[in-house]
Amino acid sequence: MKNVVLKINAADNVLVALQDIPAGTTVQYEGQAYTTIEEIPAKHKFFMHDMKTGDEITMYGVLVGKVQYDVPAGARMSTDNTKHAAEPYAYRETNYEWHAPDVSKFANRTFNGYHRSNGDVGTANYWLFIPTVFCENRNLDIIKESLYTELGYAVDDKYKSYTHKLVEAFNKGEDIDKAGFDVSPAPKANRLFKNVDGIKFLNHQGGCGGTRQDSEILSKLLAAYANHPNVAGVTVLSLGCQHLQLADFKRDLHKLNPDFDKPLLFFEQQKSVSEEQLVQNAIRDTFKGLIKINKFERAEAPLSKLTVGVKCGGSDGFSGISANPAVGHCADLLVGLGAKVLLAEFPELCGVEQEMIDRSVDRPTAEKFIHLMSTYDALAHKVGSGFFMNPSPGNIKDGLITDAIKSAGAAKKAGSAPVVDVLDYTEPVTKPGLSLVCTPGNDVEATTGKAAAGATLILFTTGLGTPTGNPVCPTIKVATNSALAQRMADIIDIDTGPVISGEKTIPEMGEDILEYCIKVASGIEIPKAVQLNQDDFIPWKRGVSL
Repeated sequence: MKNVVLKINAADNVLVALQDIPAGTTVQYEGQAYTTIEEIPAKHKFFMHDMKTGDEITMYGVLVGKVQYDVPAGARMSTDNTKHAAEPYAYRETNYEWHAPDVSKFANRTFNGYHRSNGDVGTANYWLFIPTVFCENRNLDIIKESLYTELGYAVDDKYKSYTHKLVEAFNKGEDIDKAGFDVSPAPKANRLFKNVDGIKFLNHQGGCGGTRQDSEILSKLLAAYANHPNVAGVTVLSLGCQHLQLADFKRDLHKLNPDFDKPLLFFEQQKSVSEEQLVQNAIRDTFKGLIKINKFERAEAPLSKLTVGVKCGGSDGFSGISANPAVGHCADLLVGLGAKVLLAEFPELCGVEQEMIDRSVDRPTAEKFIHLMSTYDALAHKVGSGFFMNPSPGNIKDGLITDAIKSAGAAKKAGSAPVVDVLDYTEPVTKPGLSLVCTPGNDVEATTGKAAAGATLILFTTGLGTPTGNPVCPTIKVATNSALAQRMADIIDIDTGPVISGEKTIPEMGEDILEYCIKVASGIEIPKAVQLNQDDFIPWKRGVSL
C-alpha cells in the first residue's frame, strides 16, 4: 500500500482512508500532517480541517454534503454530522473539450460476434421466450425445465444430486451431514447446440392489471429485447385476454425494426385445445428454431460494433476510486474506438448533473437530460422521497454517506467523453459515443433498461458483492477491492484492488478491462453471471424507484 489516505480532487476537504486507521494516528499526505481523533475504517472519510455548522463538504471536486454541527479536524464523516447537499443545475453555454485516450493499442483489434441482418453484431446467440402477461409464467417455467435439462443449459445438477444424496441418507437412517457434494462438469460441454449460447426466459409480473400505461411500456421493453443483437430467435406466449395484446407487441416491434426477420413464434393459450398442447407445440417449434440458429457462427467485427453498458451495484467507499474510474477509462477507450457506451441510474447522478449538462454536445441533449432528471426527482419528492434517499444501509456502512458522494463516484464509470445523446426508458441507442439512459438506480431495473437500449455487454462494478446478471446481455462483474474478489470469487470476474494497493494505474486497469470485454464478446471468456444463469429481469413501471 503506497498511501494510507487519498485526496481524490485538489478541491476536496476530506481524505479517504485506504486502510483502517486507528484513533490518534498521524498520517502524512502531500507534505501535510493529519491526525485522526477517532478510528477511521477503510473506505470512510475524515475532515482535513475544523468544520463549522453549515460548512460545505467537497469530494470529487463537487458539493456532496453540509456539516450539521461543529466538527473538529480528524473526525470521521458520518450520517450524524453530514447531510446530503448538491449544487443546483441548469443549462449554460460551455465549450467542453475532450481529449480521447490513446487507442492505438486497440485500433486494429476485432472481436468475433454474431452478425445480424440489420448490421448489428451480437456478443452472444440466444433464443428468447417472452410472456406477454404474468399468467404464462408457469408455462415458461415448465418449458425452461424441459429444455434446460435435455439440451445441456441447466447449472443446478450438482444441487439436485446433493438433494438426492440427502434423501438417500435420510431413508437409510444415516447422518445427512456426511452426504457428499459433487461439482458438476462445465455445462457447455454437454450442450446439443454448440452455437446457441443460451435459452432465456423473461418472466415478469406485468401485462395486465395495473394501468394501461404499464402495459404500453412493457410492450416496448419486450419488443426491444426481441430486437436485441444477442437474440437470434423468439417464442412469445400469450394468454389472450390481457391488456398487452399480441397486436400491441407486434406493432412496437415493427416500429423498432420494420425489417425484423428473426424466427418469431406466437402461441396463445385461449386459442389452444389445452395447456398440454400449447407447451408441446411451443417446445417442438422452438426446437426447430434452435436447429436453425445453431447454424450461425461468429465472425470478425470491429470494436466499434460493441455497445457497453456501465453499472454499479452494492457500491462501497472504494467504488469511485478503483473500479468505477477504471471502467470509465475503458469507456473512454471504447468511445475513442467508435463504440457505444451507456450510463444509466439517474438517481445516482444526483450532484453531478451540471457535469453531465456541460458535457452534452448540444442544448437539446442537455435539456432532455434536465427534463428527465427534474421530473423524476419531483415524482420522488411527491411521495415523500427523493434522490437523496438512494444510498442503502450497505452503502452507508462502507463509506457512502450521501447520495451526492455515491453519485460523484458512480459517474466515474462513464469516463470523461462528451454526452452525445439522452435516451428515455426503452429508447434504442443509435449514436456512437456516450449516451445517458433514464432508469432507476435499482440494480436489475437499471440493467434491464440498459439491455433494452441495446447494450451487448454490461460492466458491473461492486464493492460489497452482488450476483446480478441479465438474460440477454453478458454481465461482467468488477470488484472494487481484492478482499471481495477473493471472498466471492464465484461471482467476480475482474479485481481492481491493485488500483487501491498502488500496483496498477487506472489506465492500466482500464485496458485490462477492455481486453476482458473483447474475450467475452468473442465467446472466449464466459462471465460468472452467465455461467450461473443469473438472468435477472425487472421491468420499470415508471413509478418511484431509486
